[in-house]
Amino acid sequence: MKFAHFAHVWAKAGMTPAERYRQLWRELQLCDELGFDYGFCVEHHFRPDESLSSSPNLYAVGAGARTKHIRLGGMGNVVPLHDPLRLIEEIAVTDQMLDGRIEVGLVPGISDSYFHPFKVDFQSRHEVTLDFVGFLKAAYGTPHPFSYEGKHHHFKDITLAVNPIQKPHPPLWIETRDPATLAFCAREGINAGYFLLFPRAEAAVRYRTYLNEWKTAGWTQKPNIGYSTVVYVDETDAKARKVALADAGRAYQGFFTPAVTPEDIKREQIKRAAFFDERGEPGAAEIMRNLLDPDYLEANNLILIGSPDTVAAKLKAYATEGLFNAFFGEFNFGNMAETDLMRSIRLFGTEVIPKLRDFEPF
Repeated sequence: MKFAHFAHVWAKAGMTPAERYRQLWRELQLCDELGFDYGFCVEHHFRPDESLSSSPNLYAVGAGARTKHIRLGGMGNVVPLHDPLRLIEEIAVTDQMLDGRIEVGLVPGISDSYFHPFKVDFQSRHEVTLDFVGFLKAAYGTPHPFSYEGKHHHFKDITLAVNPIQKPHPPLWIETRDPATLAFCAREGINAGYFLLFPRAEAAVRYRTYLNEWKTAGWTQKPNIGYSTVVYVDETDAKARKVALADAGRAYQGFFTPAVTPEDIKREQIKRAAFFDERGEPGAAEIMRNLLDPDYLEANNLILIGSPDTVAAKLKAYATEGLFNAFFGEFNFGNMAETDLMRSIRLFGTEVIPKLRDFEPF
């Protein structure tokens, strides 16, 4: 298995953005020392009460200047919000600055509130994102000057000033549970992943198909399949629950409209759950209805809170059930004190990772 520090870079009461980023660098420096494989962040916009992470490549450069080994990137870049040529250049320069340590996550975006201020069409976001993959491969994998004629991206006789170190291009990821997108990822050799909102047993059905299609496409290496949820490790189960369980129920409150009553948030949860029901995903709808209930999350094995032995055993079971081989741990959530946060990361790195490093879920 592989292991990532995953950060929404949640806003924290009493901390400026600069202070919050200095804390993040301390987290990533410790992860680097402990042998974590990856450091990933999101790309969110226009919610200062929620995420402070609006530029994944700046995150990667900032983290890369303070680390030596850990691989870094956005999970992912919201492709339609970027000028495609500019994004290609940024990724290449970032890979050079990181000495070949960038991982490139690409996502179409899930919130239309990001798109309107950028004056970008929301409905075409999936097609734009998949077309960008072809553009990226042409930009990095063909002689210059290069041209590309896709459905949404059209360029002729372009020569980049800087190309990435990694050839033919840095590793690509698309987090998705959509069968058609997973089939695309299998054909194109793109790693994939999903979030705790999608039940692991349901995801495994789709990812078994992805693995079969990956093999049919002729790729010799295994893909990485990521899974993300909150994690907190302490000396005992009781101490871990006391420190972090309540915060786990607040971890994803930022997903909902700010400055509203609990009743308003509940109505919003129900509305979003109806969306998943309409998509034929009742399991995801049920999780959405209970996303802010820590007891529900714990009882349904959607979070990882406990001693090193407990977390390792649960994570092994989760990976087996959910068919993932890369765990994206959200360590910093809620109102957790930094001393508790850093102890959790250290215990995960020294006592959980060694138990699972050689485990292969598929």
